[in-house]
Amino acid sequence: MVLVTGMTAPLDGIRVLEVANWVAAPAAGALLADLGADVVKVEPPGGDAYREFLLRSMGYTHEFATNYAFQLDNRGKRSITVALDQPGGPALVRRLAARSDVFLTNLVQQRRLRYRLTWEDVRAASPSVIYASFSGYGTRGPDENRPGFDYAAFWARSGLMGLLGEPPSPPPLCRGGQGDHTTALNILAAVLAALRLRDRTGEAQHVEVTLQGTGMWTLAGDVQAALVAREQPSRHDRARPTNPIWNSYPTRDGDWILLVMPQPDPLYWPRFCEMIGRPVWAADPRYRTLHDRRRHTVELTREIESLFAAQDLAHWAPLLDRHGLIWAPVAKLTDVIDDPQAREMGWFTTLEHPTLGPFETLDTPFKLYGADVRARGAAPEAGAHTFDVLAELGVADEELAQLAADGVI
Repeated sequence: MVLVTGMTAPLDGIRVLEVANWVAAPAAGALLADLGADVVKVEPPGGDAYREFLLRSMGYTHEFATNYAFQLDNRGKRSITVALDQPGGPALVRRLAARSDVFLTNLVQQRRLRYRLTWEDVRAASPSVIYASFSGYGTRGPDENRPGFDYAAFWARSGLMGLLGEPPSPPPLCRGGQGDHTTALNILAAVLAALRLRDRTGEAQHVEVTLQGTGMWTLAGDVQAALVAREQPSRHDRARPTNPIWNSYPTRDGDWILLVMPQPDPLYWPRFCEMIGRPVWAADPRYRTLHDRRRHTVELTREIESLFAAQDLAHWAPLLDRHGLIWAPVAKLTDVIDDPQAREMGWFTTLEHPTLGPFETLDTPFKLYGADVRARGAAPEAGAHTFDVLAELGVADEELAQLAADGVI
């Protein structure tokens, strides 16, 4: 994306204090930084544990020079290290909160109480603060102190995992950070709404986002149906789809095609029959209506699968497009990163790391064409800005030396 001289960052002048680790809340902090906020990340001595996460554990064999996932979720920030378990650590964070517009945290409720970093504590320090609370399950109820990565709280507990995978295979795991990044967008939306409301009322706001709640919203249509029907729907079975042109099929070269043509589909079915080289199917009494196709779904699905399997993806792609059908290739990541549509839209950008040099990364997942919105720099080293940030706070050199001597910073 080419920036126009003079464009303003939407959150220029907004100060964010991030007391959070791992992915979801830091990813929201990175998006706030993309929007121009000054985001100060508070890390424990030694840094956020996610810095040491091995990308090889996600199935990669490449020898990564650094954790580029950490770079993605912490770009554009400043980092300070504060030992919350040392006397003076929580008080120092409250002093930082007093000059912040947004306090973003994923500490579980038990630790917020222990360190006096609850909503009430931070509001006392900063009467107009936006307190953004993130957790796996929330700050009330029997699971308020239960830790929850996205695999557990977003994927499994929300109901998503139990609906996916073909029977009788076990339900699949999600990919690392999948629920975290979805949740980060919820955190961002809540913070922006709270900032807008504060502009109008001048009052502090407490917003709360959870992995479980985001997972249920992601699955909202099914959750709504379950609230009414009080039953668990069946999992999708490729061999017995309720609609054979809402299904996936393998091609000869090992790729897959996903057809997504909704029901009722009076326009799609004749066009699909023409595309597949079986125009007589459109008038065949076995397949003429959706009800007919559903009654003969096993044999029809088998026929469609054999036709797709006879040719490569490159054969089918232009035919599907020419007939105006809704479909997509089941893309490999090596295809995704070179997708001409993604490239043209500018969903990737290059950042400069001070020691690793330039590396490509995802840009902000939305566009504001009249504003300065962009990834603003690589993630900082742990504690790289501790003394600068505290000096801005007005901490004198003597106090800085004492805080260091006491192991607080």
